[in-house]
Amino acid sequence: MRRAARAIIIKDDKIIVTHRNKFGMQYYILPGGGVDYDETLEQALFREMAEEVCVKIANPRLVFIEDAGEPYGTQYIYLCDYVSGEPALHPDSQEAKIHAMGSNLYEPQWLTLKEFASIKLRSESIKQAILEGIKKGWPKEPTNITGKAKSNGF
Repeated sequence: MRRAARAIIIKDDKIIVTHRNKFGMQYYILPGGGVDYDETLEQALFREMAEEVCVKIANPRLVFIEDAGEPYGTQYIYLCDYVSGEPALHPDSQEAKIHAMGSNLYEPQWLTLKEFASIKLRSESIKQAILEGIKKGWPKEPTNITGKAKSNGF
């Protein structure tokens, strides 16, 4: 079963997301991606942040787990402290190479929390869990949102 590590990075009432335009289908995702066979979840998280958004993070805390089904697998979502950097694809990343071809685009960016509330995130369940965490506080133990997964029309 595939696993992915993703980050919730919030600074000054803004959150980092990646806008995707995948052959005309447009949506947003949290930064992150697949865990390699020889990595821990946290190692993958730090690697993915360097590749996909060029942002340094600290103190990752697992807050949500979602079974996103095939082909996406289990998503491990970490709340992370922002350290430094501005959202951009690392020029050597696989995503940057795909983006350069022009029809499968990755655009990491800051969105205000108000903007975030109205976007089409790849997982509506994750979006709702994040909005609830922002409003009411983050879970002390990882919350499994498996079974609530709605794919937002994908």
